Amino acid sequence: MEWPETRYARSGRVNVAYQVVGEGPFDLILVPGFISNVEYGWEEPTLASFYRQLASFCRLIVFDKRGTGLSDRVSGVPSLEERIDDVRAIMDAVGSERAALLGYSEGASMSALFAATQPERVAALVMYGSSLAWEWLAQRHARPRQESAQAVLTEVEQRWGTPGYCDELLADDAPSMLDNEPFRRWYATRLRLGASPAAAVALTRMNMATDTRAVLPTIRVPTLVLHRVGDRNVMVRNAHYAAEEIPGARSILLPGDDHLPWVGDSQAIVDAIRDFLTDLWRSDAWQGLEPDRMLATVLFTDIVDSTAQAVRLGDREWRRLLEEHNVAVRRQLARFRGTEQDAAGDGVFASFDGPGRAIRCAESIIGAVESLGLEVRAGLHTGECEVVDGKIAGIAVHIGSRVAAQAGPGEILVSRTLHDLVAGSDFEFEPRGAHELKGVPGAWELFALSGTGRPAP
Repeated sequence: MEWPETRYARSGRVNVAYQVVGEGPFDLILVPGFISNVEYGWEEPTLASFYRQLASFCRLIVFDKRGTGLSDRVSGVPSLEERIDDVRAIMDAVGSERAALLGYSEGASMSALFAATQPERVAALVMYGSSLAWEWLAQRHARPRQESAQAVLTEVEQRWGTPGYCDELLADDAPSMLDNEPFRRWYATRLRLGASPAAAVALTRMNMATDTRAVLPTIRVPTLVLHRVGDRNVMVRNAHYAAEEIPGARSILLPGDDHLPWVGDSQAIVDAIRDFLTDLWRSDAWQGLEPDRMLATVLFTDIVDSTAQAVRLGDREWRRLLEEHNVAVRRQLARFRGTEQDAAGDGVFASFDGPGRAIRCAESIIGAVESLGLEVRAGLHTGECEVVDGKIAGIAVHIGSRVAAQAGPGEILVSRTLHDLVAGSDFEFEPRGAHELKGVPGAWELFALSGTGRPAP
């Protein structure tokens, strides 16, 4: 069997393996679940057929997420944000300005975040067997012998790749194939080729901590939600929730209990995807409009005791110091792909397409201005923002400003929403309790950054 050529896209310091299948009129990027291996996948007839069926109406792009398959192994736990960067790097490598995303299992959460934060590059979103939060996986994952998160991780590390463990995972992923000996062998080998035990532990740790439910209401691209009602790996309540929360989403529930989309009645899945995407392609909806709302992370910084320093230094010297402060801040914004929204007064307001970059930028700003004898506080929030003439506005911006007002000297405070989106990464936080934010209804849980496990890039 002839396989498509495996190529590599450079994403930061990581090489991401991908393949291009077909020559259709529009691009569809298949965002995989837990693990994959783009070359070994072609060894299994059901998966090879699934790829070809999808490629019959589009240009299909398949890839291995960083840390899995043929892509570079990485240290630490890869975040959803870093994986989104990988998709963008692949799109740039193949010359795709705008594509549809098909995410299955944990890949659905990753695709949802990409669609919410970068709607200008996502023409449509298809979520199949969506895994939105660890607590909404099937009941097997909460068996009494797996009483804690550490017990789950220990089991993965000790049993990964063993025949018994592979069979248990297969019973969740593709119960209809349990008695198919060639598939059973291929499935077990795919797990081992997809990830090492340590990589599988890292991926599991990220999945256990990730919760993308809050992202769904901010998605503004055409969305199709697919799920098999008896899915033994991911409960169907994920699909019900996604269909209710994503504005205008279309939902199709299919019979069957297999989780993998290429086993069971895969033709029904392909047909639904083809009909949805080709109808969009033939309409004006594919090109879309300039987004007027998007998910963004906002950063506010403020110089501590600025009034006292201005009085002490005098107007001329204070203006000079402020200019040096602004130069240092803008250098860090450029480094972390931040967009300056406002720099009036003695602080800065910036936006980012990823919460991790925003946190690292805040850290770097605090360090950069220390050499100027200045101390700043920072606050961050991720939420849906209005886009007006290229600038962002809305309640999320006000929340970010109010979070910053609660921070102490040299402190970085973040909202619960942002905290949950970077959960499982190398960031460490200390809870700061619930706070009333001026002009914002309700109590808001805040967290202070206490450390990071790796240096900024």
